[in-house]
Amino acid sequence: MKSNQHPYDRFYESLEPALISKVEEFEILGYGKADVGRLWSYLTKKKWKKPETDVKFFQLVSDVLTVKPGEYMSFETIEAYRSPNWFADVNEDELNELLRPNKHGK
Repeated sequence: MKSNQHPYDRFYESLEPALISKVEEFEILGYGKADVGRLWSYLTKKKWKKPETDVKFFQLVSDVLTVKPGEYMSFETIEAYRSPNWFADVNEDELNELLRPNKHGK
């Protein structure tokens, strides 16, 4: 197994109908930004952080279907804050120039 692969990835195709159902539920409830890939990411990074070796398929289905919108959206918010720094490649002078009031408009 690859180092970046989760032990439950082998169940992804079998769990796909439950994942789609949960995403559709979120959309009905007004959480339009949910998608299957991000829901899977939530499950593997948060809910299944410590995978069991002898997990049963019905347990995984239950985990998918019992995800609460608040838990998922909190995870999405935290992941958004972890995104790369947009100004990492901008040096201090360039950043100051961007943030300085326009002197040329006077």
